[in-house]
Amino acid sequence: MEKVTLLLFCLALLNSIAATTVRESINVLQSISDGQVIVSPGKTYALGFFSPGNSKNRYVGIWYNEIPTQTVVWVANRDSPLNDSSGVLKLNETGVLVLLNHNKSVIWSSNTTGSARHPVAKLLDTGNLIVQNGNGNDEAKDLLWQSFDYPGDTLLPGQKFGRNLVTGLNRYMSSWNSSEDPSHGVYNYQLDITGYPQFVLREGTTKRYRFGSWNDVQFSGAPLLKQSDYTRFTFISNDEELYFMFEHTNKSFLHRMVLTTEGRILGTFWDSERKDWSLHARIPVDDCDYYGKCGAYATCNIDNIPPCQCLDGFVPKTADLYGGCVRRTSLSCHEDEFLPVPGLKLPDTERSWFSRNMSLEDCKTFCRNNCSCKAYAALDMSKGPNGCLLWFNDLVDIRKLTDVDEDVYVRMASSEFEATEGKQLHKSNIRKYKSIFIICVLFIGILILCLTFITRYKRLKTRQKGKMEGNLEPDVNVINEHESKDLELPMFELSTITSATNNFSPDNKLGEGGFGSVYKGILADGGEIAVKRLSMNSKQGLPEFKNEVMHIAKLQHRNLVRLLGYCLQAGERLLVYEFMPNKSLDSFIFDENKSMLLDWPRRMLIINGVARGLLYLHQDSRHRIVHRDLKAGNVLLDSEMNPKISDFGLARSFGGNEIEATTKHVVGTYGYLPPEYIIDGAYSTKSDVFSFGVLILEIVSGKRNKGFCHQDNLLAHVWRLFTEGKCSEVVDAAITESVHLSEALRTIHVGLLCVQLNPEDRPNMSSVVMMLSGESALPQPNLPGFFTSTSMAGDSSSSSSHKQYTNNDLSLSIMSAR
Repeated sequence: MEKVTLLLFCLALLNSIAATTVRESINVLQSISDGQVIVSPGKTYALGFFSPGNSKNRYVGIWYNEIPTQTVVWVANRDSPLNDSSGVLKLNETGVLVLLNHNKSVIWSSNTTGSARHPVAKLLDTGNLIVQNGNGNDEAKDLLWQSFDYPGDTLLPGQKFGRNLVTGLNRYMSSWNSSEDPSHGVYNYQLDITGYPQFVLREGTTKRYRFGSWNDVQFSGAPLLKQSDYTRFTFISNDEELYFMFEHTNKSFLHRMVLTTEGRILGTFWDSERKDWSLHARIPVDDCDYYGKCGAYATCNIDNIPPCQCLDGFVPKTADLYGGCVRRTSLSCHEDEFLPVPGLKLPDTERSWFSRNMSLEDCKTFCRNNCSCKAYAALDMSKGPNGCLLWFNDLVDIRKLTDVDEDVYVRMASSEFEATEGKQLHKSNIRKYKSIFIICVLFIGILILCLTFITRYKRLKTRQKGKMEGNLEPDVNVINEHESKDLELPMFELSTITSATNNFSPDNKLGEGGFGSVYKGILADGGEIAVKRLSMNSKQGLPEFKNEVMHIAKLQHRNLVRLLGYCLQAGERLLVYEFMPNKSLDSFIFDENKSMLLDWPRRMLIINGVARGLLYLHQDSRHRIVHRDLKAGNVLLDSEMNPKISDFGLARSFGGNEIEATTKHVVGTYGYLPPEYIIDGAYSTKSDVFSFGVLILEIVSGKRNKGFCHQDNLLAHVWRLFTEGKCSEVVDAAITESVHLSEALRTIHVGLLCVQLNPEDRPNMSSVVMMLSGESALPQPNLPGFFTSTSMAGDSSSSSSHKQYTNNDLSLSIMSAR
């Protein structure tokens, strides 16, 4: 009896050990059934059966093993799903992987080639599933098949992406049909070798985006993809292979490139702190990335409005700025010249011709002698311009890029060339004179610095004397001497500002706010400024003035307006800002005519810019700052329509571990203020998040959030459409032609998450920035603040309390749950 018990114990122990053993490979005698997995040696990847999303179909795939979110990087039977859990993956004696269903029929197999000797299938720590001869010592020579040769929607570090010219193997990416269906979708991304090789994203057979051509330094259409200490990009081009590959020096760094179901290419990495995928690159980046946006012989520059502009020597083909351009003067072949056009994404090379063994000068001669040649450029920029690339068709899909150091030489009539060259020479001379001028200014600046100490000393004496005699009144109650030194901010002379603003002329007035007026000024050196003049009769203005100076003086961010200095003399309290020529955002989005100037890509840039500015205030500045008055009127637009947050008179900062404060003096702009602030005086960074959510919905819809606790306010309107699945009706009619609908719907969703009634439900700005630029699923929003409906309110006497607020002529009735 004891022997039997011991035997049973040993058998149970062996079974337990076998059940907990994780396999890294299978041979011809082994298989994988549904519920079993193979794990790579370092436990980075796992292979087994899975069902995507809510689908009940079963697939064999590879996913990351040790992250909580199942992220699939490769699918075997993507077009042939199993409809139950009876599937078995086996390796036969010829080295072919086969997937069998319940009838033992093969529904998928690898196309293994070569002579198999004791084949083994292994999952590597690179995420590559390979089949090789089991007794071989040379892994490359004994390799029979690998999943890396057949990408799905994901590209991993070390994985080749391109073509084998000997075998004809085409390694390309194709999107899933949906998040629950991994079968081949409508988008594919591959290396086009019809002309000079280039990576092209297609929707079916239609081109949607070009990565640009490789010039041995970078891709002309993606200049940000450059070598770094962490990431290495490789492009191999020889007689046998053409492929792109990226790698990381840190092998534990989880990084992938994904082609989404919407036709975007995303570079993401696993953020171990956030426990989620973070976005670090996205293609297309903006509207100019879409194929042929401006037509033939026209460049697209996203910083311009409109973005399309004809090349020199060309004129618009039609009244439509997106219809392309034609030559102003016809060509005459051998008398034509070639005008260098710098900083361009190389035009479409599908029908181009190239030679690597030709000098650039020989390339020019070759193109000149062929009357059909439209332009030429160098192939290799690694050792100076070398090689030859020729275009014989119209130049299409060109955009302006500041980080591309390469010229395209465009053919044009000699008369046009001379006229254009004269303009360029004039511009060159202007740049040269500017350089000389800058050098002179710097030299003079050094001399001026030497005199500054003497001047300041005399100025201080004059102020002290003026104070005693009552002629000049530095207001020491606003900013004391210690604070002034700590600010490191110049104090302007009153005479300088009055001269710049023509003594605050009404013609120079830009606008009027709660604590005074804003004027445009021009300094003696020609520099433009905006002067905020506090009303002398405003008792509220003094603390707001000091607050604005103290908060914004040391803030440095491209999306925050820059304070140049201040003035405290003769009872005047003046703030001097950089001048914003396009004034405020509300003058565009709420104006029927000007709103058309802000297409969808520009509105997204504004939304993302404001989000980054708020993130800086909440997280990256020296103190955690709550703006408390974020609205469309306080978002200014520079000459390139970049957004800058302004007006910090109501801002408050938190130190240490402070995250929330309360006040009895509720200030700000109703319609942008969250319920907890108006009702209880509680404010935090989540108050700004609420205001930002309102701003998002206003930018997308082009409508003001007019009401508060009113059935027809914007939040109620958007929430009602969201719950009815009609969010597309929110989008401003002025941008319907340029809008990317899925991106707009996601932005509206983020806006509703920001305006949720409970501050704890609202995301922080770090999450908002990621959600705006990411592709991951968003949580469902709860009821927004100030949303009321007769059908939902019920008996207010029993379920809520009622508060009445009045601000000047504006009366608010707020229903707050208790």
